[in-house]
Amino acid sequence: MDDLSDEQRMVLETVRDLAEQNFAEKACTWHDETPWENVELLADRGFLGLNFDEQYGGGGMTEVEALLTIEIVSRVCPDTGLFLDSQTMLGPRAVAEFGTEAAKERYLPPVMNAEDGIALSISEPGAGSDVGAMNTTAEEDGDGFRVNGEKTWVSDVGYCGSSVVWVRFPGEGLGSLVLDFDAEGVEMTNHFTNMAGHTQTQFYMDDVYVPAENVLTRGESAFKEQLVSLNWERLGNAAMITGKMAFAIDRAIEYAEDREQFGQPIGEFQGIEWKLADLVKHYKAAQGLTHRAARNAVAADRTPSRLDASVATLYASEIAERVVSECVQIHGANAYQQGHPLEYLYRDIRGWRIGAGTDEIQKNQIANVVKHDGLDHVV
Repeated sequence: MDDLSDEQRMVLETVRDLAEQNFAEKACTWHDETPWENVELLADRGFLGLNFDEQYGGGGMTEVEALLTIEIVSRVCPDTGLFLDSQTMLGPRAVAEFGTEAAKERYLPPVMNAEDGIALSISEPGAGSDVGAMNTTAEEDGDGFRVNGEKTWVSDVGYCGSSVVWVRFPGEGLGSLVLDFDAEGVEMTNHFTNMAGHTQTQFYMDDVYVPAENVLTRGESAFKEQLVSLNWERLGNAAMITGKMAFAIDRAIEYAEDREQFGQPIGEFQGIEWKLADLVKHYKAAQGLTHRAARNAVAADRTPSRLDASVATLYASEIAERVVSECVQIHGANAYQQGHPLEYLYRDIRGWRIGAGTDEIQKNQIANVVKHDGLDHVV
């Protein structure tokens, strides 16, 4: 962004220096292991939860700074960027915006200190893109609620002691609450390893008691509020994906300069030059869409429009797959082997066309806005 304040620039330059000096060496080696040494360093320097209130250990800044930090860290170490995205824009952010004072005081400080995490549980075996098909319920019981149901494809369970869970309040509609994984009645029923080698979990809830103070959203405005959280998740993903694109392009540029064939660096061949130009074009477009969406959202009382969020995450996730593929192509067989950073990133990047709403769901969102408001709404 060209319109950053001096304070913002100082924060981001500090993050970049910290990441380059400490995270780069082990980039793309963590896979399913949490990069705790990096996370703890970010926490120690105050870069976890930049957009959360200072009274809970956050940085007191906005999502603009948080998203830029996610992008910067992802460019240096994709796995650390993934953690930062998860614990900045997903479960913890929902607690920060919609939680009771008691919930915020209990759950947020451990996240800021890298002592715990908060997962996000939306999908169910029979309810993926169709959130209206959710069957997990939260029924009143004294001063709290009893939660029954099942969630799947949940990330980060390995280091999270709790999760924001989307539920159905009978007679009221969808809502959300915070549930502790060690509560009686919670059973981890299955663990899946996705293409990137990351673990995702399925868990069952049988009459799990949740105190009323853990309810985040409920009532007429609940689903609209949850969509605000979901759109922030999408923008967090877009920022992370943009950083991962830059990670791949950086390596393609370096390789093109070093690799010699036919008596010269391959980067001097026009075919490779054009590839690099296209990669930069796609990266800058994704970056611009994400930055614009973040600025607009913060200016609109920290509420991202579904159009901005869907356009940014759709473009970033679609084009990132193409970008990383072309970076592999530039490397040839050298990147097409286990253990190469781009081999890992190639498998990882594919999943982001599915998470937080598939490409098709994002296109539906965009089309619905345009059909209702016309093309002028897009400008």
